[in-house]
Amino acid sequence: MDNRQDKRLVVVTGGTRGVGAGIARAFREAGAEVVACARRPPEVPVEGVEFMPLNVRDPAAVRTFFDALPRLDVLVNNAGGTPYRLLADADAERHARVIELNLTAPLTVSLAAYEHLRRARGSVVMIGSVSGTRPSPGSAAYGAAKAGLENLARSMAVEWAPDVRVNTLVAGMVRTELSPLHYGDEEGIAAVSRTVPLGRLAAPSDIGQAAVFLASDAAAYITGASLLVHGGGERPAFLDAATVNEEK
Repeated sequence: MDNRQDKRLVVVTGGTRGVGAGIARAFREAGAEVVACARRPPEVPVEGVEFMPLNVRDPAAVRTFFDALPRLDVLVNNAGGTPYRLLADADAERHARVIELNLTAPLTVSLAAYEHLRRARGSVVMIGSVSGTRPSPGSAAYGAAKAGLENLARSMAVEWAPDVRVNTLVAGMVRTELSPLHYGDEEGIAAVSRTVPLGRLAAPSDIGQAAVFLASDAAAYITGASLLVHGGGERPAFLDAATVNEEK
């Protein structure tokens, strides 16, 4: 068994840029027929990947989208994100929109795709985040949604077994075209990279290859799992603060 995705139809939500484009490209390179959906077409299309417009916040549009597909083997729920926003700097309705995009929408999409996936004995890959496993000041609603997404995937895996496998890819920091908005200039990105044990931010291809694995026959006995793709996480702050090993 290997990671090949030949003759499979894969849908990647939010698949037009950044992590989503990396995932779409990885599945295409693995032999799949790939559809990337988002509200707007890509500025730089991924070769061999078909674009179809979709607003994942619109349940009726989501159902129409999946009803029109001839089949579906793999669903990657990647659409999501958030601006930096402290809790007290916005009203509850604005934070709720973040939760809607990052938690409610993947549920909506998965339900709409379920019958296709059941017939194909297919797979769902949720794109989670380390923000769902640690405090996330400035993106608290996003972190809460990603924590909920991981739990949703575990429950979904039990309810939909043995017909559909459901797993979460828990992504760490990824270098994309939007990285300067979060980490600043090249010096800032380099400084952030040094906090990762592997010494760099992930590339979109790192996330893509892991998603391909979770959807592949090589992962046939993996469901309800969370795969950490974060370069080792974050170096514990106490190690740098401790003085016990300082030279006397």
